[in-house]
Amino acid sequence: MAGPRRRTVRDLRRNNRATVLRKLYFDGPLSRQELGPLTALSSGSISNVVSELVADGLLEEAGSVDSDGGRPRTLLRVAPHCGHLAGVDIGETRVRVELFDFTLSELARVDAPLPDGHHDARDVVRIVAAGLAQVLAEAKVVPDALIGVGIGVPGIVDASGAGGAVGAVVHGQAIGWDAVPLEAMLRDCGELPPELPLFVDNGAKTLGLAEMWFGAGRGARNAVVTLIGSGVGACVIADGVPYQGSSGSAGEWGHTTLQVGGRRCRCGARGCLEAYVGAEALLERWRESGGHPTSADEEGALAELLADPESGELLDDTAEFLGAGIADLVNLFNPERIVVGGWAGLLLGPRLLEPVRRAAAAYALRHPYAQTTIELGRLGPDAVTVGAATLPLARFLAEGGASITSREPIVSGAS
Repeated sequence: MAGPRRRTVRDLRRNNRATVLRKLYFDGPLSRQELGPLTALSSGSISNVVSELVADGLLEEAGSVDSDGGRPRTLLRVAPHCGHLAGVDIGETRVRVELFDFTLSELARVDAPLPDGHHDARDVVRIVAAGLAQVLAEAKVVPDALIGVGIGVPGIVDASGAGGAVGAVVHGQAIGWDAVPLEAMLRDCGELPPELPLFVDNGAKTLGLAEMWFGAGRGARNAVVTLIGSGVGACVIADGVPYQGSSGSAGEWGHTTLQVGGRRCRCGARGCLEAYVGAEALLERWRESGGHPTSADEEGALAELLADPESGELLDDTAEFLGAGIADLVNLFNPERIVVGGWAGLLLGPRLLEPVRRAAAAYALRHPYAQTTIELGRLGPDAVTVGAATLPLARFLAEGGASITSREPIVSGAS
């Protein structure tokens, strides 16, 4: 039996680079003097690592600050244009592709509707590849400048290589995807550089990562970030790390049973939470009660529902259903924070947040509920693409700015 792997000088150097790079990424700009106590590295190590990262083009000077009685201290920050990241959101009705600089400032975007709202995997692959080519061309960025591409999908992602598949396989029951080898299909389409790092994960989990790093979840160690769109999902954060479960399917909150024998869900079961609070189901319930949306897309139709003075009872019921679902999260996971996100969640939030909180308080156990706050997401409808882009970013930071070659699960998070 092999013993534990011994740490090498190369491992130590990479870890030191990762520590400094992450600290400057999330908390910069900082001086070399400030980095010492913040990273627990010696002044010599800080000097060596900073020199390497500057030489690699990953860090740059960002002005100076006065010091007590000495020379001004030079501030350092991550260089925004040291690399580029792409985020893809394969949504329920469209595909969004965004290109970002290294600090996740948007450079270009493409929104492409899915033909007839259908998720034929070959069509989706063509749309993703064309979208990536378009945003790169618009921003005048060569593909080799991409650190990686993150892709959020509406389904369960299995990256274990089960069944002999190469790369991530997607199980999207609600959209008719049964073990779709999405990563292999993207690599075989001939439109992407063969060595381009691709990272595929559930859309709710990419949204959760974005909100934890940059939005309403920042600073929490135990949280649940929910995605309410056409469907419903969640990202469970346990001790700062997204919880995956044994095969990556943890977080399918929308398919927990809210009412035995209740409304038929898109997944085929009855009584799922998604069948009551997902945008598609909510609009169906509105039509059943006499509503007449005129918008062709779900976002416009949901806005019409909110403006309908006759929809008050329907919205009150929805708030109670959602509050009961959130109470389940409180009782199961005891989070310190629950974030309501997704395009539909953000659209409904201003109207429903307070009644949702009241319903959650009524259905949850009192003690864990008292330790929980329920907030709206802060990153807007682009959170899934931002979160998708953080997948290659997280690996890049964890590797200290080295090339991405490993496919091990990402467990690093913002400090």
